[in-house]
Amino acid sequence: MGLIRFLIFTLCIFYVVKTLAKIFLPFLFKKAVSKMQNNMNGQNATQASTKPEGTISVDYIPPTTKKQPKFKGNDDFIPYEEVK
Repeated sequence: MGLIRFLIFTLCIFYVVKTLAKIFLPFLFKKAVSKMQNNMNGQNATQASTKPEGTISVDYIPPTTKKQPKFKGNDDFIPYEEVK
């Protein structure tokens, strides 16, 4: 008796959730899609107005470091030949 009651209760909850999902999910998806479209339109409008066409802008320039030579003036370079 308890198992049958549990299964009937579970099926009723399943059908109620399924029905509510059919009603409310399309509305929620339409709202989310329109919100994303508005965000993208706003981003495109700000990008288009700040930069004229054909120009290049660089956001990050890495710092330049001075490379020190491997050998200083008083070191001697010894050439070698590979022995086979």
